[in-house]
Amino acid sequence: MKLLSRSIVALLICLIAIPIMAIPVQATGAFYVSHGSISSDEGYVGDEIRISGNWDDTHGSYIYIYYELYNEDKDDWDYVKVSYSEHDTVNGLYYFYTDFEIPESCMGEHDIFICYSSDPDHDIDTVEFNVYPSIEIDETEGPVGTEVGVTGKGWHENESEIEIRFYLNDPGSSHLDDRDYYVEISAQDIDVDDYGSWDDFTFKVPPANKGDHKVYAVGDKADDLINDKIKGAEDEFEVLPGISLDTTEGYVGDSLVVTGSGFEEDEESIRILFDNDMIASGIIADEDGCWTKTLEVPELAMDTYAVTADGTYTDKKDIDEVEFKVKPSMVLSPTEGHVGTSLSVTGNGFPANKQVSVTYDQVEKGSSTTNSNGSFSDISFEATHTQSTHTADHPVVVTCSSTTFTANFTMESQAPSKPTLAAPANSSRVGFIGNQAPTFEWSTVTDDSGISYNFQIATSADFAYPISSRTGLSETSYTLSEIEALPYGTYYWRVKAVDGAQNAGEWSNAYFFKSGFLPLWAFIVAIVSIVVLIGVLVYFFGVRRRVAYD
Repeated sequence: MKLLSRSIVALLICLIAIPIMAIPVQATGAFYVSHGSISSDEGYVGDEIRISGNWDDTHGSYIYIYYELYNEDKDDWDYVKVSYSEHDTVNGLYYFYTDFEIPESCMGEHDIFICYSSDPDHDIDTVEFNVYPSIEIDETEGPVGTEVGVTGKGWHENESEIEIRFYLNDPGSSHLDDRDYYVEISAQDIDVDDYGSWDDFTFKVPPANKGDHKVYAVGDKADDLINDKIKGAEDEFEVLPGISLDTTEGYVGDSLVVTGSGFEEDEESIRILFDNDMIASGIIADEDGCWTKTLEVPELAMDTYAVTADGTYTDKKDIDEVEFKVKPSMVLSPTEGHVGTSLSVTGNGFPANKQVSVTYDQVEKGSSTTNSNGSFSDISFEATHTQSTHTADHPVVVTCSSTTFTANFTMESQAPSKPTLAAPANSSRVGFIGNQAPTFEWSTVTDDSGISYNFQIATSADFAYPISSRTGLSETSYTLSEIEALPYGTYYWRVKAVDGAQNAGEWSNAYFFKSGFLPLWAFIVAIVSIVVLIGVLVYFFGVRRRVAYD
């Protein structure tokens, strides 16, 4: 009887065990996420987390781990296949673990499914990972003005109006939103993709003092900077001391603006150096470690110079040198004038201790030697005009070594005024009979380049065919020679002034005059007629009357 009852109990236990065995064995260990210094279930894109657990081998030797890329649906997944690693022979469990890097995915909670098949719907367990926005900059140090690229990950897929903040001072935890602490750099045109990532945004480091400066990014969907979890949306840039020039080349005496940044706050005794030679001193940085100095390019020979700076707390070796090229220049003074103007030529920025020659209209006018700073002076001469027609530009050429430099002297182009005719007077008569050689006179015309006169006589008022023409007369009168003597007739004459630069004035108003009273033949005829008349009268009154008395 006792045996029967025990058999019945055993049977009942077996009957109860059969359905229990049909139930799948659940994991006896919890699945968990671990990640160094951050909590196990939150972090940033790119974080490496460890997922581990245990399971029996009922469904095969692999576990599939799926990560939800979107946090709104299950249409897009990233997954890994994990093999069992250790077997507990007592409990029949297999243990597994894997290090998993959080892929690009947008801000918020993401499901991580642990499955026994390649179908994420067949999950054994689920854990969640909360993604926070983060940024990364491609340059972490440099002087003010450094161009920095910013990349963002883990942002909301609909994020807009992203703003980059470069902090001038450490905001701590209580001044993150204090505008006095940062420079705002608008990045509203950033295009955030479906996975909450963006890139291709660059900015230039604004003026700031030396040291580490936080770079934050905020947006409409992620603007709570005080929340520690948003700290991933920051990076750090170390501002190094540096200088910049408003131009990289110029001439001696040019204005040059040198800007410094990344110096200590209110740093004093800052100097600017050209090849280690001080050219400016006594500069004081502002509270942001920035300063600006405008100076003249010093007297230096032609070369490229290393420009740097130092200060009380800043050594020149801490600053990347910038280059400035000194170019040669010549100064012609004056650059315009008249014949006889005194010209001087000086030069700066030429090669040191070299021979220099100066020509004017291709004629050498002087020479000199540059000093140790590449300068020369004391070459002077007078402007001339040797061309037969007016020429405005006259090249002045400086030759030094194998290089030539040219400036133009502009000759004045103002024509002189018209002379006024004096004698012979208009409508007058000159002489009586025979060829006449009168003296012509006119008023004086003055000009800084000097004056000469052109003179013409013609038989017609249009001067189509002048019978006498003279140029380059230096006096205000001209007497015809015997060869030029004028026979009886009407004549027209005029004069114009020409200056030493061959600027010709207008012809004067023409005068006309008559030469002689009668032509020579008429005078002879008249004389002969008179003689004949006298002869006839003598004959008539003398000879004939005497015959009559006889």
